[in-house]
Amino acid sequence: MSAQVNVVLLGLGVVGGGVAGALNERAETYSSRVGATLNLCRVLVRDAEKERSVKIGPGLLTVRPEDALSGDVDIVVELMGGEHPAYELIKDSLSRGRYVVTANKEVMAKHGPELLALAAEKGVDILYEASVGGGIPIISPLKRDLSANEISSVRAIINGTTNYILTRMSRDGLDFATALAQAQELGYAEADPTNDIDGHDAAYKLAILASLAFHTRVGPDDVYREGIGGLAPRDFLYARELGYAIKLLAVARREDSTVQARVHPTLLPEDELLAKVDGALNAVQIEGDLTGRILLQGAGAGSLPTTSAVMADVLDAARAVVQDGRPFPWRHTAELSIRPLAELVTRYYIRLGVADRPGVLAGIARAFGDHGVSIASVIQKETDEAAQTAELVIMTHPAREDAVQATLLELRDLPEVVSVGNLLRVDG
Repeated sequence: MSAQVNVVLLGLGVVGGGVAGALNERAETYSSRVGATLNLCRVLVRDAEKERSVKIGPGLLTVRPEDALSGDVDIVVELMGGEHPAYELIKDSLSRGRYVVTANKEVMAKHGPELLALAAEKGVDILYEASVGGGIPIISPLKRDLSANEISSVRAIINGTTNYILTRMSRDGLDFATALAQAQELGYAEADPTNDIDGHDAAYKLAILASLAFHTRVGPDDVYREGIGGLAPRDFLYARELGYAIKLLAVARREDSTVQARVHPTLLPEDELLAKVDGALNAVQIEGDLTGRILLQGAGAGSLPTTSAVMADVLDAARAVVQDGRPFPWRHTAELSIRPLAELVTRYYIRLGVADRPGVLAGIARAFGDHGVSIASVIQKETDEAAQTAELVIMTHPAREDAVQATLLELRDLPEVVSVGNLLRVDG
């Protein structure tokens, strides 16, 4: 048994600082739980001269990755973010037989199967609880607690930035730009929020969850993705009148030997638990054949929740080092093909601007009928008397995605249709 476990930290940002602080301030507690001292032996930073709120021992900081990873190292904690050079440093660490803990959703979404296989080959592990959902425990439950289940679906709100923006648009009637600006002022959104608002962040996380849940390989490019920039305040008003909330929903469903994964703004019935997840909170809902439906909810980001997830993985890795145990590797056991979005069958919300004159509905209904899309309801909303236009909100019965898209193409060519304002899918 090892009396000391040497830990290297790559990155000393918000989460890195939280991890370094936890290792320093809770050393005695962690030592008693692991059975050995956790020794923070080196920290890789971009600027060693920068002033920091967390106290780091003299001589521990380095700007050279080769120095950080040299010598006797048991666990490497990667908190740099981004794909490169994080991927290369993680791979190098695993190749040397070191445990790796990471919060890097992009690396795990793109390279997870390769890194997991390398870890198994070297008799170590890569742990990544903090890559999805911040402080919500979801990776470990999928690997262990739910492993006896055949999981049929994962539905999740896994981006706090977009959930905060959508909550403000819904509750306060803000337009997208104003809600985004407020999110940036409060620190919920980055100066460049593209990864969040265009759905990239959620797509990375869904790829990780789907791969684990279905024991297959799902990459970011397999996830259909739409962002939230096209939503208008009136979409939230109309959705509420129809009994729905709008969320950026990440959905992965298994059907026979296929899996479909998608991230897009979605109408959820207001009485659903996921529809009530507001602000910067995250939630993940799993449907298993033995457990039924379960929901995990909590803070999806921030220093303390993410530090909690990282440190849980560090303690697990440290116990394995102390006990000299060989981890049981995650196994990819199913060869599932990706089912294209065109085959999705669901209900749709469609907002149209049309000419305000008799006979308009007949032409629109004909376009839907041409493609086998059945209309459930049509509601006329705002009318612009000066422009002689009106706004229609159409709800469909369940229809195929490709048929609905073909309908929209035909609608755009109709002289009585002024604009196709929005299309939102319904889930639940």
